[in-house]
Amino acid sequence: MTLASISPADTRAAITAGAILVDIRSADEYAREHIPGAINVPLDRIGDLPHNGRQIIFHCKSGMRTTANTLQLESAADGVPACILKGGIDAWRQARLPTVVDRSQPLEIMRQVQITAGTIVLTGVLLGLIVSPVFFGISAFVGVGLMFAGVTGWCGMANLLRVMPWNRRSKG
Repeated sequence: MTLASISPADTRAAITAGAILVDIRSADEYAREHIPGAINVPLDRIGDLPHNGRQIIFHCKSGMRTTANTLQLESAADGVPACILKGGIDAWRQARLPTVVDRSQPLEIMRQVQITAGTIVLTGVLLGLIVSPVFFGISAFVGVGLMFAGVTGWCGMANLLRVMPWNRRSKG
């Protein structure tokens, strides 16, 4: 069985009829913006899914995570009718449906990693060109760190950023 994809309009109608909307993104992504009424059950905790026999609609940012994890989501639905919001919250927003936005929440950790890594690499390249080729090592170090994160799933930069003061505020 494969989870069907449904449009934002059909998702809204299903929610009105009693379906549960489950946001599988991380807690920091959910805190920054989410669909009203959606419950946040990150993919790594999807086994704890409360559904009470009601239809489940899964969503993520763009639909890629839900599509890539269809088997895991089907298993979590445990025989309850389930489907995927086609295009995720991006499609929901594009359909001009409401979202709850809290810009006081920090950017998602992975966006922070991308910004930080990009800044460090650019700085290393510029210093390597202007000051000394030795500074190219900074960019190489970050590149190796990103490769390591991709291979192992463990990102030291993300872990460091999580404990920064701006990421410690309540996710309320």
